[in-house]
Amino acid sequence: MSQPIEALVADLPPAHESRAEAIRTADATTAAGLQLTICEDLDALAAEWRAFEHAADGTVFQTFDWLSLWHRHIGAPAGVRPAIVLGRAHDGKLAFLLPLAVAPGAVRRLTFLGDDLCDYNAPLIAPGFFARAEAADFRALWRDIRGRLQRVPQLKHDLVELTKMPETIGVNANPFLALETRLNPSGAYLTRLAGTWDEFYTAKRSSATRRRDRTKRKRLAEQGEVCLATPHDAAERASTLETLIVQKSKAFARMGVANLFVRPGYREFFLDLASNPRTQELVHISRLDVGPIPAAINLGLMCRGTYYHILASYDDGEVMRFGPGAAHLRDLLQFAIERGCTRFDFTIGDEPYKREWSDTALKLYDHLAVASLRGWPVVMAARGFRRLKRFIKQTPILWRCFSAARGAIAFARGRNRGGGAREDHHDSPSVAPE
Repeated sequence: MSQPIEALVADLPPAHESRAEAIRTADATTAAGLQLTICEDLDALAAEWRAFEHAADGTVFQTFDWLSLWHRHIGAPAGVRPAIVLGRAHDGKLAFLLPLAVAPGAVRRLTFLGDDLCDYNAPLIAPGFFARAEAADFRALWRDIRGRLQRVPQLKHDLVELTKMPETIGVNANPFLALETRLNPSGAYLTRLAGTWDEFYTAKRSSATRRRDRTKRKRLAEQGEVCLATPHDAAERASTLETLIVQKSKAFARMGVANLFVRPGYREFFLDLASNPRTQELVHISRLDVGPIPAAINLGLMCRGTYYHILASYDDGEVMRFGPGAAHLRDLLQFAIERGCTRFDFTIGDEPYKREWSDTALKLYDHLAVASLRGWPVVMAARGFRRLKRFIKQTPILWRCFSAARGAIAFARGRNRGGGAREDHHDSPSVAPE
């Protein structure tokens, strides 16, 4: 290492007290002088985790409130065991928090906690901690962490599956890219926000496009008064999200995509996220009403100057013809600018509208590794599948053909059930402006 790990902790923020001492399943010092603690009790870490996330480099998907709600509604009922790794300097200062978990099954997987619903999986890292560390030293630290996890009976695993890891965390490279990685099938997109909304909008859209936007907005207004609503009451937030779920479920059916909200605990997770008093500052719910019709709905997250576009839906009635989802997205960009956000993160997914608005494409990486003989065939099969999936998704003509075929199958199924289905050209279940 160009500089020993223990030398990198001099400027770390002080540690905060927690009940971790009472529930640690492993506690030892690495060769580099870091003290590692493996904790399986999320609630015991709540105060320290929340304090650390305000200073550490990471994303909204590593916040305590997001992951603890995920575990309450989805992880724990499915038998997922948290394996939170805390790395401290000799003086007790927290250097990193690594939210891992072991998923049960015939083949046990070591993953990131909440990996399925996290668009970015990553550690929380004290600013600059790994900035000067060499790849070989991180690999040695990771082998140490893996070995300690394997010695805890309930955390033994057969394979390692770390997915959707961003190439950077904060301003520095993601240390996990020191491992053997491959590109995730999907990319992610974000845009930097600066100046006023009018300045940003003029820079991003031609005069002809802005004129078309005004025309569509005018046509929307002919259907009823257009109003951007931001519910604050917990009951209204939950009710608005219920409508989003109904609209989004219809979109999934049109696309031929599995409905996210019928999976065990997923609907409950999002409803809790929307109405929980602890998440009021984290979650932004808004609705573009056209008269009495909730024409478009959005659930976004705001964290440390970034607005994350997470879930969006639109009404599939008459107003759909005038682009309520696209109009709502413009309102959200304006809202983020006026709230002082410096980035608007469209998160994972390669939809064309994200490229149109964004100025930064973010590569995501996956790490798959064998941890036992039982895990070997699964890893080999998964690697082949992911290579094929990325090839299809990143080859526009193949992806269009796949999406069209998927939509046609959904349409045929809808007709067989006596209904109809309109094809939707969005490849990600997260957002779908129309």
